[in-house]
Amino acid sequence: MRRLGTARRRGTHHQEAGGAAAGGGLIAQLRRPPGGRDARIMLLGQLVDRTGSGIWAASSVLFFTFVVGLDAGRLGLMLGAGAVAGIAGSPLAGHLADRLPVCPLLIACHLLRLATLGAMLAVIRFEALLLIVALTCLGDRAAKTLEMLFATRVAGERRTTYQALSRSAANAGCAVGAGLAALGLAVGTRGAYEALILGNALSFLAAAVLVWRTREPRGHGRLVAPVPGDGPPEPKGPAAGPWRDRGYLRFVLLDTAMNLDASLLDVGLPLWLVHHTDAPHAVVPAFLVLNTVLVVVLQLPVSAKVRAPRQAAEAVAWYGLFLLGACALLALTPEHGPWTASATLLAAAALVTAAELVRSVSSWELAVSLAPRRARASYLGVAGISSSAQKAVGPPLLTGAVMAAGPPGWLALGAGAAALALLQRRTGLRRLDAVGA
Repeated sequence: MRRLGTARRRGTHHQEAGGAAAGGGLIAQLRRPPGGRDARIMLLGQLVDRTGSGIWAASSVLFFTFVVGLDAGRLGLMLGAGAVAGIAGSPLAGHLADRLPVCPLLIACHLLRLATLGAMLAVIRFEALLLIVALTCLGDRAAKTLEMLFATRVAGERRTTYQALSRSAANAGCAVGAGLAALGLAVGTRGAYEALILGNALSFLAAAVLVWRTREPRGHGRLVAPVPGDGPPEPKGPAAGPWRDRGYLRFVLLDTAMNLDASLLDVGLPLWLVHHTDAPHAVVPAFLVLNTVLVVVLQLPVSAKVRAPRQAAEAVAWYGLFLLGACALLALTPEHGPWTASATLLAAAALVTAAELVRSVSSWELAVSLAPRRARASYLGVAGISSSAQKAVGPPLLTGAVMAAGPPGWLALGAGAAALALLQRRTGLRRLDAVGA
């Protein structure tokens, strides 16, 4: 009994220490992230990478339109091909990471994107550009999956804190990149666009150098310090794999709907503002600014509330509630009155961001916790499909069915998202109960 009491006190002390660490400020956490030196270098690499990605995201469509001269049809085909290639990138990265170290694979992804962006400066044929964009998106999605796997290996049971720091660094990088892109777009010459592309390519080179400086823990697909009850029990013999695990595939399918906030922010809000309200177009950039600021400021506190698998499953319900609220505001957005419409749309953007904050933690934690530890790399590769699939399906859903139906379409979308969130919560808790987590 005495030993048991001592063990409990040690466990309690460990949890309190972890909670105190997770509750530290953002700057303090970035200085001493879970995983120490290697995690700090990787987070810096992500900041550099996303700065380049922010440059590309803000300028790519205009580059293809005004410099390359693509019409809307061919541009849409190119973006669609990129989205499909991104879907393949996640499971491919997970499959390889079960057999090879993560860091060399991540360096290869950075160098692949460096090569494709460099080739884009010299290629003008549409067919070649189609392949280049597809390879870039494949490398981009694979890199994000590998970063996720690296986090599970260096951060251990504090992976939600690492994920919060990762998202804060990524959003800060995207904001800086968008600001740099604005300078180039203000010049508007071909040389300015090419300089922006070159800047993005160089960010991949710098990120690859930073990854090269990290040391990867041993044990492919495993946590550094596995948590008791973390993930389904280890089966004897070879793992069946994620493609035969119907419960995990159900989670991934539902998680695709749990990524809808991205399309709402990037596509739904701007198009609804332009075509159905009198709000000034200058409000559109404010959506991104508001989202970036809230994510950087609130991601760490939100993650501190969700540090266990069951908490992650419970939090999914909040995602559905926030998305339902955002869709209701869009349905009620007045067509006349620019100030009222602007305020309503900004409130909807805040709710979409709240949903994103919850989703980024709950999806991440459940994707890890619901996967067997010894096959975690391949499982997380399949889990990464949800984000890429949403990018392919979400925009057509919003621009087609939802906006064509008007306010009733938004209400139906919100209700559907809330129902699917409740289903994800129930199935997640049921699987966790089955494995004793």
